[in-house]
Amino acid sequence: MARGHKSRQWVQPQSAPNSDINVTPLVDVVLVLLIIFMVVTPLMEKDIVVRVPDTEMQDNTPPDPSDDQLVVQVDKNGGYSINTEQIPAADYVARLKRMLNAKKPDDRIVFFMADDSTNYGKLVGALDGARAAGAKILGMATELPENAVVQGTGQPGAPEAPPATP
Repeated sequence: MARGHKSRQWVQPQSAPNSDINVTPLVDVVLVLLIIFMVVTPLMEKDIVVRVPDTEMQDNTPPDPSDDQLVVQVDKNGGYSINTEQIPAADYVARLKRMLNAKKPDDRIVFFMADDSTNYGKLVGALDGARAAGAKILGMATELPENAVVQGTGQPGAPEAPPATP
């Protein structure tokens, strides 16, 4: 080895390499951002101008309910009544089917009104029964109108049929 080959010298580190992440700069940056957002946020609480399209007032009053509309009421005990006539649960679908078969296919609309304390399962059963009886459109009523009249008696208290929801 006389060619003048130099030997390499290795420098030994005094300690093992540190593989931990230094989080101090990260914490500093996060705290600075937090302070910036805390200062800027109260300044940003201003009303945003939104352009809303013009509206036109229209008088869309629903038509008066006719005598041939079907209104199913479900009381708090789960009993059914069609147009204020109490119906046993076993006869509900058959009676509703007869009433709906007397109508044109496009006029098979049934409105539902349930007491606030009615079991939800009973209401769903009434809806399913109406579909099984052949109802095309099911409508829901949430409260009695002020001028509601019991059909056939002229007495206040029965629901007036609300607009249909497909």
